[in-house]
Amino acid sequence: MNIKLTTKHFSEETGLSIDTLRYYERIGLIDPVERATNGHRRYNERDLRRVDFLKRVRATGMSISEMQRYVDLFRIGEATIVERRVMLEHHRQVVQEQIHELCETMALLDTKINGYIEQEQALQSCKKLEQS
Repeated sequence: MNIKLTTKHFSEETGLSIDTLRYYERIGLIDPVERATNGHRRYNERDLRRVDFLKRVRATGMSISEMQRYVDLFRIGEATIVERRVMLEHHRQVVQEQIHELCETMALLDTKINGYIEQEQALQSCKKLEQS
């Protein structure tokens, strides 16, 4: 599949603003984007995969500078495979800790919600008794 998306369509497809896309290109997170004969950017499938990856690691707390480091290593090629793997393993550990914290938060929320449900049921029971 050889897709060519305009900046507007790429922005819609990725959920990133046009300003963010241009910023990512300017700081080197996205490779220089192919241009149509009229000079307008045309994004391809490789750009989509890169942005998807960047969005995911950014959403899990990877800093822009870490993302730049990873992309720089990727561009160097096979000689950096171990370093890239180590980076991703470290980030995976960070994500795993986030998941653990989120699970603990979910359990706390469930406890609170269940407590409110019990209180509501108790209040309803009291109101029914008062009405009888």
